[in-house]
Amino acid sequence: MQSLQEEASEWSGVDTVDAFAIDDTNLFQKLGLQTFINLSTNFYTRVYDDEEEWFRSIFANSKKKEAIQNQYEFFVQGMGGPPLYTQREGHPALIGRHRPFPVTHQAAERWLHHMEKALESTPDIDADSKVKMMNFFRNIFALLSSLC
Repeated sequence: MQSLQEEASEWSGVDTVDAFAIDDTNLFQKLGLQTFINLSTNFYTRVYDDEEEWFRSIFANSKKKEAIQNQYEFFVQGMGGPPLYTQREGHPALIGRHRPFPVTHQAAERWLHHMEKALESTPDIDADSKVKMMNFFRNIFALLSSLC
């Protein structure tokens, strides 16, 4: 029987070492707060403008400004910065917070598509950091889509 991490690696195509290479660099120090705000803004602009109604409906009960703040604070906290998300919302509890949503493989792929495009359009993020972030996101969404 495979562990959840082995299943996530298989589905995402990202081995565990690459998925967690993000921990080898303090991306918050490297990129700074404003870069994470820009990334999250680029991402949610794409999400809220998505042509697929089924995907937009996942976010229908969220306000764009709050979604942006939640995401960049979570990213900052998880990538070496201060615990902004925890200070405001409590423990991130990623699985629990996403359980009410239909995190299917299709939804995960759509989320990853928008994140990849947001990373590409955020010029202050270097190529190595983009690869590390996408590997991490692919792995996390493989886990979430298995559990939610």
